[in-house]
Amino acid sequence: MGSTDKTPDQINPISSNVDPWKERIIIPTLLAGIAGGAVGLISKHRKVIGLSQISATYAKNLAIVTGCYCGAREFTRVNRIGKPDDLLNSLIGGIGSGAILGRLHGGPVAAVRYSIMFAVVGTLADYAILNLKPEISKLTERKESWFEMPEWSPIRVLDEEALTAKRAREEQIFRSVHNLKKEES
Repeated sequence: MGSTDKTPDQINPISSNVDPWKERIIIPTLLAGIAGGAVGLISKHRKVIGLSQISATYAKNLAIVTGCYCGAREFTRVNRIGKPDDLLNSLIGGIGSGAILGRLHGGPVAAVRYSIMFAVVGTLADYAILNLKPEISKLTERKESWFEMPEWSPIRVLDEEALTAKRAREEQIFRSVHNLKKEES
C-alpha cells in the first residue's frame, strides 16, 4: 500500500484529535472558572477580602487547576494515541498536573499530595461525566419541550379546536356579565 492510498488520519493520527480539544480543555476550564466565581460569592472570606476579589481569585484558581488537568489529560491521550474516554489518560494526566502544580505551590511533599488528589478527583470526575453523557443526550434528543406539565396540572396547552371553544365560552360569559350590568343600571 503506497503513501498515497492512506487517509489523512493514517498519515498524521494527531490531526484527527486536534479538532475536539476545545470541547475537552476550553469548555471545562471556562465552566470551572464560572463555578469558582460562584463559590467565591458564598465564601466566608467575601466580607474581609471583598466580594469581587475573592470571586475572581476562586474563579482564576479553579480555572488554572482545571486547565492544567485537562491539558495534561489530553497531552497523555495524544501521546498514548488513546481514546477520549480512556480513564487511564485521566489518571496519568492527574498525576502529572498535580505534581507540577504541587511542586510550584509547596515543594516535593505537596507535589505527592497534589498528584494523588488530582489523579483521584480528576478520574472520578471523568468517570461520572462518562456515565452522565448518555443521560444528558437522552434529555437533549427529545423533540418535545424539556418541560412537560404533569397530568394533574390545571394548565393545559390547547389545540385550535379547544382554543376556539374556550373563546366562545369567554364571549358568552362576557355578554352575560354586560347584560347583567345593563339591567342593574
